[in-house]
Amino acid sequence: MTNSILRAVFPGLLQRDFVLLPDGKAYNDIPGGNALYAAVGWLIWQPQETPGIIARVGEDYPQAWLTEIGRHGIDLKGVRVQSQPLDLRNFRAYLDPYHYTQDEAIVHYSKHGQSFPKALLGYPPFKPTFSRTRVEPTSLRSTDIPAEYLNSTAAHISPMDYLTHNLIPAILHQGTITTLTLAPSPEYMNPIFWFDIPQILMGLTAFLPTENMLRNLFKERSEDIWEMAEELSQFGCDIIVIRKEDLSQYVYDGLGHNHWFIPPYPARIISTHGGGEIFCGGFLAGYRLTYDPLEAALYGNIAASLAVEGIGPFYALDAEPRLAAARLESLRQAVRKC
Repeated sequence: MTNSILRAVFPGLLQRDFVLLPDGKAYNDIPGGNALYAAVGWLIWQPQETPGIIARVGEDYPQAWLTEIGRHGIDLKGVRVQSQPLDLRNFRAYLDPYHYTQDEAIVHYSKHGQSFPKALLGYPPFKPTFSRTRVEPTSLRSTDIPAEYLNSTAAHISPMDYLTHNLIPAILHQGTITTLTLAPSPEYMNPIFWFDIPQILMGLTAFLPTENMLRNLFKERSEDIWEMAEELSQFGCDIIVIRKEDLSQYVYDGLGHNHWFIPPYPARIISTHGGGEIFCGGFLAGYRLTYDPLEAALYGNIAASLAVEGIGPFYALDAEPRLAAARLESLRQAVRKC
């Protein structure tokens, strides 16, 4: 039984996922979205502490999915159902366990001899946006956050548009949230937004970019990963965790000027889909349990290792709790201080 008092909230996206794995297996129209995966990452370590999701969906979003999400112990008062349909389809064809494309859906289904799902008809090509002011249908507004969610103590903001990431942290800080982490979006992690990045980082507990995003932001400025992390920490965020494609992490602690590398736990990988956001939710849970950046990253790493051994947002919740604890102890021995 979960606690009725929310301890953590997860602003982000709920989506309808269409996933093609490298071996050709297709998982069509399944629940997805970075907010959902992050909330599950939290529940792996904090099963008694209710997380809440803040997201926008259309009237066409399956009610059965919302029921299923709620049944797994996630609060949905922050999910705003709009009075019109929203296109929340998210197609990814994995070329190998760690790399995917979102383009040419028909081509990839055909290549694997799979029937093209009718639900993907008319799926638009993926086009990144580079706007400071554009409001997306899924962009969050201050009115989307239930007042009681501001009584939480922790939050993780998943990748979304720049406008949402510029607005939501300040609103969350108006309540009792003292731990706030954010995973940026690739759309604004580029040199065009260089002078906007400090506004995003100010007041964060931890910033969780991927390595590719970070290198793109620092293009022609630096190629040294620790130099990048140190510079970002000077914008008001002491903890920088750089997530690599293979589910390993670089951890920089600005307060102690410590650098660590955490290798990926040697999991039996079925699908890495959602693994990055599972890490982020696990990181938040670990930080609230230990208030130690390295330990938090270890918690996130292990949460992701459980998730990638299956597919779908809820797979990791069926893992034996002692398995997570055993993996955590094992991974601690593999940390390398840099």
